[in-house]
Amino acid sequence: MVQEGKGARSPLLRSEDWWALWIGLFIFFLGFLKIGGVDLLGWAVKTNMWLDLSKALTPVSDVYKGLPGFIALILTYIFLTVVLSIGVASMGGNVPRFIGGFTIIFFITYICWMIGNYAYIAATPDQLAKLNIPWSLRMTGESGFIIALIVGLLIGNLFPGLTRYLQEATKPEWFVKTAIVILGGQIGLNALQSTGLTAQVVFRGLCAIIEAYLIYWPLVYFIARRYFKFTPEWAAPLASGISICGVSAAIATGGAIKARPVIPIIVSSLVVIFAVVELIILPFAAQAWLYKEPMVAGAWMGLAVKTDGAAAASGAMVDALIRSKAISALGVKWQEGWMLMATTTVKVFIDIFIAIWAFILAIIWSWKIDRREGEKVNAGEIWLRFPKFVLGYAALFILVILIGKSVGKDTLKLLNAGIGQAGNFRGIFFALTFFTIGLMSNFKKLWEEGMGKLAVVYVVCLFGFIIWIGLLISWLFFHGITPPPVA
Repeated sequence: MVQEGKGARSPLLRSEDWWALWIGLFIFFLGFLKIGGVDLLGWAVKTNMWLDLSKALTPVSDVYKGLPGFIALILTYIFLTVVLSIGVASMGGNVPRFIGGFTIIFFITYICWMIGNYAYIAATPDQLAKLNIPWSLRMTGESGFIIALIVGLLIGNLFPGLTRYLQEATKPEWFVKTAIVILGGQIGLNALQSTGLTAQVVFRGLCAIIEAYLIYWPLVYFIARRYFKFTPEWAAPLASGISICGVSAAIATGGAIKARPVIPIIVSSLVVIFAVVELIILPFAAQAWLYKEPMVAGAWMGLAVKTDGAAAASGAMVDALIRSKAISALGVKWQEGWMLMATTTVKVFIDIFIAIWAFILAIIWSWKIDRREGEKVNAGEIWLRFPKFVLGYAALFILVILIGKSVGKDTLKLLNAGIGQAGNFRGIFFALTFFTIGLMSNFKKLWEEGMGKLAVVYVVCLFGFIIWIGLLISWLFFHGITPPPVA
């Protein structure tokens, strides 16, 4: 969701999309300097699986192994607060209010993440003997994300005063877009190891979203118009919000068709609330049904779960849950990140297509549905709607592949370490995304804003056919593909 700041001088410095790109690139290149022997991110905090709480936190690099874990946590907090505050200031936000809110959000999120890494919760079957424990819930460390989500939901729905205070720092879309930019480097590193598989994922992801788009949107629009009697002004943002990419799509569509501002806002509230429901249910459904088809599960999250934050978060959960079950049920350990790559690839193509779709709708509404004298369709709408953070994801993906193919093994190891350090921040941003998604999901809004009829359409379309069509399309394009096994 793009938010415009009043005080910014340049378009490059006044939207969350652009600042996700700048911050993601900045963190990546700090890690990238490891390739030259310069360790600028090794002090950042890393969360370990733990039985002894004193060993839960350590610096991410051995270069800083004498640094206490708590100090690494404080340094990480200070670093992120400074970097994000610069972005908030450029976007015209309230920096003191942001710092106050972000301080609370950061430390609650990190406590949740630490709890999720407790060995009896997180350990997978292959880790039990090493940890000398008889059992665990086998949820992996990503269970901390779910704990953060639940705590966020409790605060968001039971403590309205605190929720309002945290509002300036409640930015799940910004957090996850920054994480996705950093993820581009890790995906590029994976691509170096299995180029053929990467090409399959990208090509099939593109085909899948085109097919899904052509089915989802017309169906939702038809149902909203024909059976629920919504006007085009309501039906179009609703169709985009339910069927495509949630908040961003609803807002882009509302702008493209010149809808009243209240319409995409109400649709966006619905999108966030139902994204939470999907986030809680679908990853575990995928683990139960699709553990033998991991890439189908990853693509399904991208096609079914709305909003960038919830989709990427569900992809991370599916990646962890299915890899954990595959170890015990199939006796195979798959490489981390490939299911998340399928989710992200599908979601990135969807985000790219939002710009094109918004432009198409702008033309249709201007020429056919809402013809207004004196208004012209501007081709610049495509660039205006284009999700800028995708540029960072693609740039790092390509850059890592090009560099990785031109360096030797020793340098490649340093590159791997540097990307790992940057990826550590990606994990933090994902955790912040989970907590803030929960924080902004006030279930009472459905009734306070009179959205009962909209909610019925959402339920009918989402659970009636969108989830299942997404599963079918994912199966058609990703059936039989598995991540590379870990030796």
